[in-house]
Amino acid sequence: MFKKTTLVVCLTVALPLLSQDKFTARLNESTAVLQTIVAKQAIPKSTLDRAKCILVYPSVKKVGIGLGVTYGRGVLSCREGKSMTGRWSPPAMYTLDVGSLGAQLGSTSTDYVLLVMTQRGGEKVLSGKLKLGADASAVAGSAGAKATGTNDPNIDILTYSQAKGLFAGASLGSASLATDDDANKSLYGKDINASQIVDGTTSTPPAGKGFVAELNRVSPKPQ
Repeated sequence: MFKKTTLVVCLTVALPLLSQDKFTARLNESTAVLQTIVAKQAIPKSTLDRAKCILVYPSVKKVGIGLGVTYGRGVLSCREGKSMTGRWSPPAMYTLDVGSLGAQLGSTSTDYVLLVMTQRGGEKVLSGKLKLGADASAVAGSAGAKATGTNDPNIDILTYSQAKGLFAGASLGSASLATDDDANKSLYGKDINASQIVDGTTSTPPAGKGFVAELNRVSPKPQ
């Protein structure tokens, strides 16, 4: 009886720690993607400075052999304040389902970066679930230090991808974005939605401080 009780206690302690390690890894990988695209000047700084939110999905792969489905888990941060013009918020965990696009990727691991350029787009993303093209307009962003930033107010989201060291604008078709509620609950220790995380009243958990610090370093003030 004692051994069984000890095992239950050990599992109860170990499982949350394993979850935290998983989320810390996701945040660290997302930070590394940010550092890479900044070092490469892959996204025009003027474009990043105008973004209301950013989503980073590191190492997205096709799910299952022969299946045309790609599913990723990533991180979102938005600029704080009612008009989304403040510093970058604590991170919210998100998922990405790009459907049949996975058939084009094979076994390649791909990083995705999505810049939300309008407050309208930010509010739709924060609603919890969104489909590109249907709920918000999205186009492949211009990449490279000399690229021209997109200033079309009708475009909500600019999409990019990085695979095999190459970074470029990417068309994500009708990809779906959604909050990763279980991950957010584990990370913050309570039921919390994305809007509550980014509204400026929530403290950044230790695992997310590197990600937020990198954003505030490379783009401290919006244009």
